[in-house]
Amino acid sequence: MKARGPAIAAALALVSGPLAGQELRFPPGEDARFHWDSFEALKSQDLAGQRLTILGPWLGPDKALFDSVIAYFEAATGAEVTYNGSDNFEQQIVIDAGAGSPPDIAVFPQPGLARDLASKGQLAPLDPATADWLRENYAAGESWVSLGTFPGRDGTEALYGFFYKIDVKSLVWYVPENFADFGYEIPRTMEELRALTERMVADGVTPWCIGLASGGGATGWPATDWVEDMMLRINPPEVYDQWTSNGIPFDDPQVVAAIEEFGWFARTPDFVAGGPNAVAATDFRDSPKGLFSAPPQCFMHKQASFIPSFFPEGTVIGEDADFFYLPAYADRDLGQPVLGAGTVFGLTRDTPAARAFLEFLKTPIAHEVWMAQTGFLTPFTGVNTDVYGDPTLRKMGEILLNATTFRFDGSDLMPGAVGAGAFWTGMIDYMGGKSAERVGADIQRTWDTFK
Repeated sequence: MKARGPAIAAALALVSGPLAGQELRFPPGEDARFHWDSFEALKSQDLAGQRLTILGPWLGPDKALFDSVIAYFEAATGAEVTYNGSDNFEQQIVIDAGAGSPPDIAVFPQPGLARDLASKGQLAPLDPATADWLRENYAAGESWVSLGTFPGRDGTEALYGFFYKIDVKSLVWYVPENFADFGYEIPRTMEELRALTERMVADGVTPWCIGLASGGGATGWPATDWVEDMMLRINPPEVYDQWTSNGIPFDDPQVVAAIEEFGWFARTPDFVAGGPNAVAATDFRDSPKGLFSAPPQCFMHKQASFIPSFFPEGTVIGEDADFFYLPAYADRDLGQPVLGAGTVFGLTRDTPAARAFLEFLKTPIAHEVWMAQTGFLTPFTGVNTDVYGDPTLRKMGEILLNATTFRFDGSDLMPGAVGAGAFWTGMIDYMGGKSAERVGADIQRTWDTFK
């Protein structure tokens, strides 16, 4: 989408407050791709002298990138903002909130902890109009409302969370040269992906590389992403929600069917490099290397947006390797679901400056400043996607914008002993030959201990 409104004259190159002296990364008005009108509109709020504290999980480069966004809020409003990142965020925010000394805003890496704080009365509900704004301005808007809606201390549900900075998991990676050598085209439906998998075997090549090992107790987690994606492709999103909250048991036929969908790819001997026995033993960081061997050990690899970090050094995304959306079934009429993760902002102290900052996150400029750099995706339909500083991120962003349903990583929504325990080990048992029904029943027994 193209930028709207006239470019605003360059102004306020420096900011005051804790970020004093930091130059605005992109001078207002100088690049017409940005929505500078949304920055100019922020100046109607005079927050001079007001201080705002934010605590979140971002450190290092991510902290610097978020600070570069904060600088625009400070420059326009006069507020003084301090962001502190913590590698112990989950523990720190619980301690601070319990002691009555939380930051004004907390940036949660997943919604489960925000839900816990809301149930204790330690989060303030957002303006009800924000839910309507999300429905109108975020792709798959109802999904974001649902993900940020929790019961408060009195049990009444309200919107407590605003999602900002999203990650996409529903991706399949491949080497374009390998596809071109065999005349393969990108599959647009799950039916086509299955047919392509079978065609590759008929052509004498191996379709998939899959690795579930992750060292220590984390082995098995990549399979949970597969199952979660399959849940969204064979069941309505309401069923996914029932599953992640244990509204239906783990051995429900709808869940068993999703595990078996994963098994069609991972447990069919000719479909996966090394055969099914190699899947659990192959480290997830090593599994994509088969795409780049000569001859290729495999032609496709399903993994989230972070996986290029483990590609051979010098790999150029879009040339040496590329990706496509893990497609939905054409015959199930479930739209274009996307699985992912992201950060959710919550009000841990209800102050005018904190509410003003969350309103700032509704402006295109709050997204475009980070988009134009690196490591940021947004479902906000009001941004100009030409601003993306990386063509790979732009393509991922388009997948997010085309989503009809977005759901958060399911294992992260489950109790830790389930999502980061029994689910992981259950997938290893499944790859070892145990039936999906038995695996589901085993996981459910662990979940039952929490009831």
